[in-house]
Amino acid sequence: MKYELNIDVSPVYELLDSFMLYVTKKWTSNLDIGTDWIRDVDGRFTPTQLAALKQAAEWPFEDYDVLYAWAYSRGEASKVLQFLAELESLSLEDCLRRTEPFFHQFTAEECARIKNGYTPLLRIWYEHYFRHVEHTLLPLLIEDASEKKMLESKMDMVPLIEYASGGIVIEDIPGLKTIVLLPTVHNRPINTYCFFKNLMLVQYPVDVPSDNEEEPPTVLLRLTQALSDPTRLRLLRFVANEPKTLWEMQSELSLSREMLMHHLLSLRVAGLLRVHLRGEGTERYSIRPDGASELQMFLESYIRI
Repeated sequence: MKYELNIDVSPVYELLDSFMLYVTKKWTSNLDIGTDWIRDVDGRFTPTQLAALKQAAEWPFEDYDVLYAWAYSRGEASKVLQFLAELESLSLEDCLRRTEPFFHQFTAEECARIKNGYTPLLRIWYEHYFRHVEHTLLPLLIEDASEKKMLESKMDMVPLIEYASGGIVIEDIPGLKTIVLLPTVHNRPINTYCFFKNLMLVQYPVDVPSDNEEEPPTVLLRLTQALSDPTRLRLLRFVANEPKTLWEMQSELSLSREMLMHHLLSLRVAGLLRVHLRGEGTERYSIRPDGASELQMFLESYIRI
């Protein structure tokens, strides 16, 4: 199936990414920014502000899909302050109209809760954290998005998405019309995706230059760490010939779902796994052949063979 592909750049997405990661602590042990980032950012806020921000950790994680949808609806190159000012002034009726194209069911109560709950917290987050880092992140996002746009004329869409995301393979998804690639820095090295009515947003990590060439590159460390576990090696062997479902992997390796998801995340962030997406939320996993060649390339480059 042929989809429309867009590549979107806006600091609003990065604002939402960083806020979500800070509040929920999701994936922090697998992120390049590391767990120290949380402690460093804590010091930017007063106790009252910290308490206000951390209350959002109890709110539904699906709320972020709504925030991303609102950000996307504003179009490319949306500015953070414009986005926040608009959310603050938006009427409930306009808010619902903006949400309707993305969700099959969404109530006025949900809209009001998300708008009124997150908007003041995002303002605090911008003033005390994000505005201080935005100027260093935006050039990286723009440069990477420009590279991906150049590749549109040279690569088919599905391989381009897999290359950009480091392993997301789009198969035949009924009802899907548009796929949007969103470069991100804070999420690095994790790729994420969310589905709406006929739209899919795919966030992919961008390359960040290393400050110290004498230290092993982060990519190499992720690869060697992922391959150091015997269970993960067995998992790669199991999915080497054809894509497997979560149930098949659980049965073959006798793992709990929680432990399986832990191993899959380690392999995905290392660039060793592909996730195949098709209709009805079905996910299958296969080995990513480029991962093995990247291991050799980064190892030889670092030790200077």
